[in-house]
Amino acid sequence: MAFRPIWTQARRGRRRFGWIGFQLFAFATWIPVISMFNHHVGELVWIHGPSMYPFLNAEKDQTTRKDIVLSYNFNAQYGLRRGMIVTFWNPYDPEAMAVKRIVGLEGDIVKTRSPHPASTVRVPVGHVWVEGDGGEGFSVDSNDYGPISTNLIVGKITHVLWPLHRFGRVRWWEFKGSSGT
Repeated sequence: MAFRPIWTQARRGRRRFGWIGFQLFAFATWIPVISMFNHHVGELVWIHGPSMYPFLNAEKDQTTRKDIVLSYNFNAQYGLRRGMIVTFWNPYDPEAMAVKRIVGLEGDIVKTRSPHPASTVRVPVGHVWVEGDGGEGFSVDSNDYGPISTNLIVGKITHVLWPLHRFGRVRWWEFKGSSGT
């Protein structure tokens, strides 16, 4: 059996399946790579609703556009800090994702808002307290479902991609609007 260079085999493949078939096959080989990148490294997230206003969806009353942000998913459960904006599986609807700000880490005592029954809560080990920036009535957050397990956290919001005039890195450490410990 003679050695055939790869480009000769590729030409034979193009003749057998046609140019369009070959291009579809070449595109299909990238689908697993894109899927793995999206699941394990980073993904685009559309921000819906006013719960993170004014930090995200700052133009919610002026337009129907939604902010598009980049969620960095690699080792998302580690290195969490107060003020970070994270994506996580919603405890009330396990098929939906939520985007909120971390207000308390494990061991912190957090001052709660309505409708939480207690005025303060100590965040248990392996959990974080998350709240939306929108204030009372705008966000379903830890004040409704309590502290969330860090295992539910999927990603950290790192960049705003849309709208273009706000394009850039999310400077979560500069935001002073969230309630604290």
